[in-house]
Amino acid sequence: MGMTNDVSQDRWSEISIIIDPRDVELAGSVANMTVPYGIYIEDYSSLVEETLEIAHIDLIDEALLNKDASKAIIHVYINPEENPLEAVSFIKERLDDCKIENEILISDCRVEDWQNNWKQYFHPMPIGKKLLIRPLWENEFDAGERRVLNIEPGLAFGTGSHPTTKLCLETLEDYVKENSRVLDIGCGSGILSIASLLLGAQSATGVDIDALAVKTAAQNAKENGFNEDKIQFLKGDLSDKVSGKYNLIVANIVADVIIRFNEQVGRFLEEGGIYITGGIIEPREDDVLKSFGENGFSVIERRENNGWLVFVLKK
Repeated sequence: MGMTNDVSQDRWSEISIIIDPRDVELAGSVANMTVPYGIYIEDYSSLVEETLEIAHIDLIDEALLNKDASKAIIHVYINPEENPLEAVSFIKERLDDCKIENEILISDCRVEDWQNNWKQYFHPMPIGKKLLIRPLWENEFDAGERRVLNIEPGLAFGTGSHPTTKLCLETLEDYVKENSRVLDIGCGSGILSIASLLLGAQSATGVDIDALAVKTAAQNAKENGFNEDKIQFLKGDLSDKVSGKYNLIVANIVADVIIRFNEQVGRFLEEGGIYITGGIIEPREDDVLKSFGENGFSVIERRENNGWLVFVLKK
């Protein structure tokens, strides 16, 4: 068990992720990608064995023995201004991807009750030099010369407020060209696919394992005036539903899934094409770099924001 946060608790939301103890390690790594400053794990499943091993006596506090050993709880602490529901939606989507059964609570409030309250944390937001992300419920904003990306994230990950999404958007701004045919793996709300078109791309295809995300992304594309001849979204696991070649591929997922995708992506990348990866935390950098090398990719750029990394690669 460990806890590494020195925050003022009255200003922060607590997200509790209830899972089977067997899934603690993987679920903990997913949670830790959302809040790099620390999580706290309650796991009493091996309490008796561990105490006997250390003390060689059967002496355990009764209150601890009464804890539910059939469940583990991962506690995540997050500043409400950082948009707690986006963190929850990211965690839930990734846990579901990993086939980890989960129940998630925010403070004393279930996600279902919370999802309409989070709008107070999401406001029009300039990204890079060319885009303004605008939630559909916000009507007062000055875009200036920026192109407006209208979005209703629902429970699909991707409002642009998370550091990894911001980094990917800023990176796309520098690499999208008029002839870009974009493949967006783990598209969530569709924000990167739609941004690519607003930045001038020829076409975009988004893929997500979550049917709700695919539906949300398609609705967001329509809100921005793009129809199926410019953009399409597919429900699939990484590239299993993908065909054809793309000259710009972006995957804003998590390190373990990117490592898996690195083995597939070469088949879909045109010669000389650009591959952008995000959703990687610094502790996983070496693992990801090793995987890039093993699959014939070289890093042409590394970007960092609050412990999150984005890599731009060529084969």
